[in-house]
Amino acid sequence: MGVQHLAFSLPCLVGGNRNEPSATLAKASLPAFSGIGSRRTCATFVSTLAVAGLVFVATLRLSAAQDTPPKAEAQAAAASQPAAGSAEAPKPPDLRKIRVRVEVVNVPVTVLGKRGRPVINLNKEDFAVYEDGVRQTVRYFSREVRPPLRIGLILDTSNSARRALDFEKDAASEFVFNMLQGRSSKHQIFLQTFDATSSLVQDFTNEPELLNEKIRGLKAGGGKALYDAIYFACKEKMLKSGPPEDMRRVLVVVSDGIDVQSERSLAEAISMAHRAETIVYALGIVAFGYEHPGNKILAKMAEETGGKAEFPREETPGTDLGTGYFSHGQIGDTSQNKGLGAATGIYSATRLVQLAESLESIGRELNEQYSIGYSPKKDKLDGTYRTIRVEAKRKGLTVRAKPGYFAAAE
Repeated sequence: MGVQHLAFSLPCLVGGNRNEPSATLAKASLPAFSGIGSRRTCATFVSTLAVAGLVFVATLRLSAAQDTPPKAEAQAAAASQPAAGSAEAPKPPDLRKIRVRVEVVNVPVTVLGKRGRPVINLNKEDFAVYEDGVRQTVRYFSREVRPPLRIGLILDTSNSARRALDFEKDAASEFVFNMLQGRSSKHQIFLQTFDATSSLVQDFTNEPELLNEKIRGLKAGGGKALYDAIYFACKEKMLKSGPPEDMRRVLVVVSDGIDVQSERSLAEAISMAHRAETIVYALGIVAFGYEHPGNKILAKMAEETGGKAEFPREETPGTDLGTGYFSHGQIGDTSQNKGLGAATGIYSATRLVQLAESLESIGRELNEQYSIGYSPKKDKLDGTYRTIRVEAKRKGLTVRAKPGYFAAAE
């Protein structure tokens, strides 16, 4: 009402023409004024209305401020300053950071019959597992679902292996294709060579074509550092390949077992394999003789890590002499082979095609392992090395498993 009266009184304030429409409206709502006194009275009246109008506008603004919703005030207050007592209120836990750790030791187990073939019809009750001599309770057992393999294929490319390198490459290529079985394989293989130094030729991959391409390009070099190669593979590749309980770690080493310039010792190489929970399979490629110092080294490396060593070139190839190779006991004691000193290693060899067969047998074992898991009765992670022994209750079987692990927190 105040605003409407203020507008109608403006003509009176400025002395406007009463015949204008606004003046006519003013007449309808204001009393009639005449003469000088009337003008003064009009001015006084208009001044009073102007003051009243200002008061009304101020009243409207105050009313709008008072009508602000409480929720809006709370939001504004929360945005400008922290709520009272927020410093003492406990924060809710971040559920993403809560982890439950259940310590489980995963033990891949190979069981062989009298003829060296895998035995695959055993059950959980057929095994006994010991840690540091104490019987453990098997919690997990599987013969169908096995953790994926992480395989390091290590080939000897030193000068002493030069003559066998072509056979190594053929056998390695076949092994790769057998183990990966196409691009969808969950297994992965890396390729490493060694002579005076170790070289990572191809990192972990499940692409057999890529590995085969790298294998075909290998060439022999000088020097020989076998122990350093094992140490490097376990430390730099296997230890960094993921949790050991989620996979099986295996090194396949093709070499004559001789080392002449490693900075690491054989004991250090085996110790690093233990720390990386890696099993070593070794294939000897020595072409001559019954006795060779490298064979004992390969056998020790495999035995102490839970794997096996094979020496296919010591076995007789049969009656086929067309290749020009002779082997132990293939020709009688009065033969030229004996006379030339086969017993001492001269002119005695076997066909390297057996190298591929040995690699195939390793692949067959890995594909037919049992997976056993247990929670140690001694659950303290004190960093000590703990031995593992797995026994099969059925008689006449050979059992291979990793020999132990380091009980260290991640």
